[in-house]
Amino acid sequence: MTIKNSRVVELEQVVIRFAGDSGDGMQLTGSLFSDSTAFAGNDFATFPDYPSEIRAPQGTVSGVSGFQIHFGQKTVYTSGDLADVLVAMNPASLKANMRWVKEGAIIIVDGDAFVDKGIEKAGYKSDPTMDGSLSGFKLIKSPISTLTKEAVKHLDIDLKSTMKTKNMFALGIVMYLFNRDPEVIHKYYEKKFKANPIVVEANKAVLSAGYNYADTLELFGTTFKVEPAPLAKGRYRNITGNIATAWGFMAASERSGRPLFLGSYPITPATEILQELTYHKNLGVKAFQAEDEIAGIVSAIGASYTGAMAITTTSGPGLSLKSEAIGLAVMTELPLVIVDVQRGGPSTGLPTKSEQSDLMQALFGRNGEAPVIVIAAKSSSDCFYSAYEASKLSLEHMTPVILLTDGSLANGSEVFKIPEMASLPPINPPLVAPNDPDYKPYRRDPERLNRFWAIPGTEGLRHRVGGLEKEDGSGNVSHDPLNHQKMTMLREAKVQKVAEFIPQQEVYGDDEADLLVVSWGGTFGVMLTVVEKMQEQGKSVALAHFKHIMPLPSNTEDLLGRYKKIIVCEINNGQFVKYLKMNFPQFKYLQYNKIQGLPFMVAELESRFNELLND
Repeated sequence: MTIKNSRVVELEQVVIRFAGDSGDGMQLTGSLFSDSTAFAGNDFATFPDYPSEIRAPQGTVSGVSGFQIHFGQKTVYTSGDLADVLVAMNPASLKANMRWVKEGAIIIVDGDAFVDKGIEKAGYKSDPTMDGSLSGFKLIKSPISTLTKEAVKHLDIDLKSTMKTKNMFALGIVMYLFNRDPEVIHKYYEKKFKANPIVVEANKAVLSAGYNYADTLELFGTTFKVEPAPLAKGRYRNITGNIATAWGFMAASERSGRPLFLGSYPITPATEILQELTYHKNLGVKAFQAEDEIAGIVSAIGASYTGAMAITTTSGPGLSLKSEAIGLAVMTELPLVIVDVQRGGPSTGLPTKSEQSDLMQALFGRNGEAPVIVIAAKSSSDCFYSAYEASKLSLEHMTPVILLTDGSLANGSEVFKIPEMASLPPINPPLVAPNDPDYKPYRRDPERLNRFWAIPGTEGLRHRVGGLEKEDGSGNVSHDPLNHQKMTMLREAKVQKVAEFIPQQEVYGDDEADLLVVSWGGTFGVMLTVVEKMQEQGKSVALAHFKHIMPLPSNTEDLLGRYKKIIVCEINNGQFVKYLKMNFPQFKYLQYNKIQGLPFMVAELESRFNELLND
C-alpha cells in the first residue's frame, strides 16, 4: 500500500498507548505494533498494563487493559512517561488513561462505543467526545465497530468473531499514521492461524480497512516517521523478559554441559518462563509442572543432586512457600537457581502489577543462617544475561542463587541482539573425576570455598547429602557444636567470596558529583534516562545501579564514600536502603519510594533530583 498524504514529519521518539476492555485484544495489538517497530529498525521498550481479574466487569474502568510502547531512532531505556498517541476502544479506557496522555496528543476512539450506557458505566456525566473536555487534543472519533463489520461482510463469520477483530481496525489506523507496512502484521496472522484461513482473512481485511480508512479520509494532516536506530550489526528480535530468562538458562545449560531441569508451579507473572522452556525438548530441556510450589523446588533440588542444571521459577507468594527448601539447598550446597518475578504484595497483592517487593525475603527469608547469592536483572533483554550469570555463579560456586526480575521486565519487551554462544563466558562446574582418591563430600576448593560435585553413578564415588548438619570434609552427619559453627561460617564465607568473581560497581557520571542516585533491578532504564538528561543540562548527578546484591560488589563502600548526597530510589518502601544501612551505617541516605504497581516516571524523578541539587 502507498500513502497518499505527502506531508511526513520525522520524529526522534514516540510513545503510543493502546487501551480497551480486557477482551479487546490490546495486549496483542501492542505486541503486533512492537513487532512492526522491530522490523522498522527502531529501538523500543514496552509496558503491558492489565487488570488482575480474568474477566473484569465489561465497560468499567477496573476492567481496562493497556499496552504502552516507547520507540525511537536513539537508544530507548524506558517505556515512556506520557503518550503522544492514545487509542481508546471505549469510554472507560479513555477515562482510565487520560492522566497518561500529553497535552495536544492524538486520541483515537471507537465512536460506536460512546453511547449512553458505556459513558455512564465509565463514570462520565456527559460524552467527553462532545462536551469540549478533549478540546486540547487531536481527537479522531471513528466508527470502528461499524466499519469492522463492513470490512468482513463478504466472509462467513459470526458477529462475536467479527467484533474480536476490531482492534485490528484501530491498529490499521496507527500503522498508517506512522508509515508502517501492514504486510508485517499479515504475515503474523498467516503463520499464527494457518489452520483457520477464515480468521486470517478476517483480520487481514479489518487491518487493511483501518489503514485505507485513515488514508482515504485523510484523517491526519500529517503522518509521522521514526528513522531506524543505529543498532550494531547482528540478528535482533522483539523479546520479553520472561522469554529472555528462559533463553539465558538454555544458553547456560549448553555452555556448562549440564542438562537443564525446571521444576515449577504456574504463578503470575512468572508462568511464561515455564511455558517457553516446555517448547524446547529438542534441546534437552526437561520442564516439570509440579502440583505446588514446594514440589517444584524439591524436584529441582533432586535434579541438581543428579547433576542437572536445576531451575525453579515463581513470584513473591511462591518464594515464601519455597523458603524451607531453599534452606535445604543451602545446607546440601547444591547448585540451584530460583527465579522470583516480583509483583505487588503482600499475600495475593497485585498479581499483574510490578513491584520491587521481595528483596528482604530473598536476602533473609529462611530459618537459620542460610546465605544465598542474590542478583537482579536490570532490563527485559538483560534477563537473558542475568539468567546466564545466575547459572554460572550457582554451578561454579555450588550454592543457590536467587534471580530477581519483576512484572514490568517479565511482560515488557525490548529489542534484543541475539549473542553468539562463543561470546558468552565459559561455565565450569566443579565436577569430581571418576575414582578420585582424594574425594571427600565437603573437601573445598581453596579459591572459591565450594565443595565439589559428585554425580551419582560416577565410578568409585559415593556419598549422601541431606538437611542435617554435616561434618566438615567427610560429610557424615554431625551434631558437634564447633563443627556446626565452622560449617555455618564456611557457607557464609563461600557466598561472600563471590564478590571476588563479579564486576566492580560501575558509576554513570562524575566520581565527585553533587548527587549520587542509587537504584537496583528493573528501574535501570528510567534511572539512566533521567540522569543522562540532567547531565546534558549540566547538572552534577551520577548513577550507581546495582545488579549484584548479595554479595555487594567489593568497591561499594569506597564508592558510596565519595558522595555527600545519596538518594536511593526503589519501587517499594525502602528495602535496599535498609540493606545498605545495615552494611554501611556510616553514610546518610535519602529515599524516593513509589508503591503503586507502576514504574517510575522520568518527570517525577527529575523534579525530586533537582530539589536536592538546589537545597
